[in-house]
Amino acid sequence: MATISKRGAYQWQAKVRKQGKPFQTKTFDTKREAEAWATIIESEMTRGVHVDRSLSERETLEDVIKHYKKEIAPKHKGGDMEITRLDRFLRDEKFLCQYSMASLKPEHFEDYRDRRLKDGKAPGTVKRELGLLHSVIEENRRRLGLLENPIAHVKRPRVNDNRVMRFHGDDEQRLMTALDDCRNSWVKPAVILALETAMRRGELLSLQWEYVNLDTCVAHLPDTKNGEARDVPLSSTAIRTLKALPRAINGAVLPTTPEGLKNAFERARKRADLEHFNFHDLRHESISRLFEASWNVMEVAAVSGHKDLQSLKRYTNLKAADLAKKMG
Repeated sequence: MATISKRGAYQWQAKVRKQGKPFQTKTFDTKREAEAWATIIESEMTRGVHVDRSLSERETLEDVIKHYKKEIAPKHKGGDMEITRLDRFLRDEKFLCQYSMASLKPEHFEDYRDRRLKDGKAPGTVKRELGLLHSVIEENRRRLGLLENPIAHVKRPRVNDNRVMRFHGDDEQRLMTALDDCRNSWVKPAVILALETAMRRGELLSLQWEYVNLDTCVAHLPDTKNGEARDVPLSSTAIRTLKALPRAINGAVLPTTPEGLKNAFERARKRADLEHFNFHDLRHESISRLFEASWNVMEVAAVSGHKDLQSLKRYTNLKAADLAKKMG
């Protein structure tokens, strides 16, 4: 049975009690809103489809993100990057974070999407951010009693998956010169090793000295993105770069953070007038160079860690001029 009572001078409180069901109460600005809500709750209870939403009304988006950071993200590969992105969201979206989970609607995230794009963020970046927020809410949806994820029907920005980016002319030299001015001394070695090994950023940052054999010229990656370990051959340039590095106490080959590496690289590429070139493009460049050096598909896949040719193909862009030389 529902009861509606005035609370203070300007609000109305609805209370719904039904045997065998959890007690429900909510406060509204008008009596009409309170009555409408109570009618819906009573109907759901009668039909046996009522879901207790009280927790979703108490917990904010900030609470849910913090729960995800603590309980879920550490179990994921790439969890450090998830936490970095969520920290930025908590810092920059304080107003949105104060909404209760029950009051969040698709238009809130559509507004977020549009603002990020207007600020010049790449469509791919915004798409990944929305995907992460969707995962955060989905992980908590059942616990909160949410019937639907408010991001489920938010249209994602269109991304050009056929983006091709290679070094041209003196691009590489300009980048290396710009890297010499980095205060983060680990960034230039990271770039060189990325070009020489085709390792992903996360693989480079997780690489430990105990898995590097400078005598056999092999680096072992015990845990990679696809869940399988792999051995990566080290070129003479990679060996020289590794030998020149100081040893960190924690055993990491490159003891810097994902955010530190990302920010320093972005500043360097700006100085080199290569703002279009991402760190992951180094992997594209490295894999393409292996093919241009006449490595076969299986050899390249062994280095890069790709499981199938189709996945490998989208990372590989051969220069027509180099291929023409082979044709004679």
